[in-house]
Amino acid sequence: MAYCLDDLKYLMSRLREPITGCPWDIAQTYKSIAPSTIEEAYEVVDAIETEDKLQLKEELGDLLFQVVFYSQLGTEDESFDFDDIVDSLTTKLIRRHPHVFPDNDLHGRINFTRTAQDQQKIKAHWEEIKQQERQRKGKGGILDDVPLGLPALSRSVKLQKRASSVGFDWQEISSVLLKVKEEITELEDAIAADDIEHINEEFGDVLFSMTNLSRHLNINPEVSLRDASRKFESRFRFIETSLASDNLAFEQVSSAELEQLWLKAKSAEKAENQQI
Repeated sequence: MAYCLDDLKYLMSRLREPITGCPWDIAQTYKSIAPSTIEEAYEVVDAIETEDKLQLKEELGDLLFQVVFYSQLGTEDESFDFDDIVDSLTTKLIRRHPHVFPDNDLHGRINFTRTAQDQQKIKAHWEEIKQQERQRKGKGGILDDVPLGLPALSRSVKLQKRASSVGFDWQEISSVLLKVKEEITELEDAIAADDIEHINEEFGDVLFSMTNLSRHLNINPEVSLRDASRKFESRFRFIETSLASDNLAFEQVSSAELEQLWLKAKSAEKAENQQI
């Protein structure tokens, strides 16, 4: 027997039953499970990046459980239920895709081949629709509903995309590169002045300008940084293994020797990639 969504919703209601449910689940609130929601989303991304489909299936289930949990809380305080979530989402997606669902009809179809110009119009219309939605929510400013809880790199890109949607943007990558260099120079000046507050400010400006560059290069800075971190981990573990094989600890070798091991790690990594 294969369980379905209704079974999951029933399970959730059982977990929250005041007397016979699970004490931990009963004690939870919207705020208390919010950190778990973020964690589960990252685990989904990790499974995707490691190309582990079985793990992805499990992590998607854990993320879905978060949605079901919130819907159960909403049912209990009579603010919304799971069906309300689905209805709201479907209505919004139909509204945002008039080029797919004509006349706001889920079953309506448009049959023609789109051109590059059509794609541009669709993108512009998409932004118009989202701006109208923000205004209906009382958030008419272009940047008003960019979530504060987003990871800082992702939020900076989202802010920049919003500004770009109304023409506030660099037109050439060369201009963005010049801005990056300018910000690095200002950081160097702050470091030379030993001004901690100014260093922090200028360092943030460097990061912000780098995320702007990533956007113009069509690179996701979160993914790029995770890849760089994963590469660092791999090379550092190579050094650890090399030292352990010689019964050495880090404090027993010089910086120059560690640098040589690091170069060996890079060479080994390059050779491995060439074999793939």
